[in-house]
Order: sequence, then structure tokens, then C-alpha cells
Amino acid sequence: MIKPINHNELTLAQPSVPAQLTDKQVIIDLNDTFNAHRENCVGMAANMIGVNKNIIIFEMGILAITMVNPEITSRLEAYPVSEGCLSLKGQRETIRYQKITVKYLDSNFKPQQQQFSGFVAQIIQHEIDHCNGILI
Repeated sequence: MIKPINHNELTLAQPSVPAQLTDKQVIIDLNDTFNAHRENCVGMAANMIGVNKNIIIFEMGILAITMVNPEITSRLEAYPVSEGCLSLKGQRETIRYQKITVKYLDSNFKPQQQQFSGFVAQIIQHEIDHCNGILI
């Protein structure tokens, strides 16, 4: 189900709690909402739809990839960047890393680990920040 986008900075600043197998509906709702906003959005975290769970979705080419309980385990090559966010107004400055390694569960709750670089890595870092209650 498509959910409304959360713009409340107080709730967005709350760290998310780990997702459980019982949160599969959150994954479906996040996917539906992300797809409804894909023309102006490249990633989304569950707290952006008002659910305080550690789940993100992002665009990687034509695919929408879901990560449950993602954790960045490696960061290389820091750089400054200005980013926007569907939940927040304007652009904000932050530091991102060109290359990251992420440990996560896929949408079937199977353990994964993968390396990402470039813009995809930037999106993942932005969404994981959401899960950690960090607003750019």
C-alpha cells in the first residue's frame, strides 16, 4: 500500500529499531511507496513512511533493491556532496564515501554482503543515515 511521506523532523531523527520477519508488510508498503515516487526519488527508508524499522529501498539501475537491517562495514574515499531528500526541504551538505561494503538481509531475510560504489553507494549511505536518525 502506498503510504504518505513523513516530513516530521522529530520522528525522522529517531533511530530505527531492527526489522523482524513479522515486518514483511513494511517491506511491501515501502516498495509500493518508493515505486509511486520513483520519478523524483532514488531511495527511501521505512521511517520516511512513518515506520520506525531498519529497512531501506533504493534504485540500482532499473532494479529496486531492499535491504533489511543494513550495516556499513567498510568505507573508503570520503568526499563532500550536497543532497536533497523527499522528506526534507532544500539541499544539505554532507560527507559520503565513494566505496562501501554493506552487510544486510535481503527481502527474504537471507544474509548478504556486497560492495557498492559511486552514486549507488551515496544513496545507500543516505538511507542508512535515515535509519540511524541522522538527517542531512
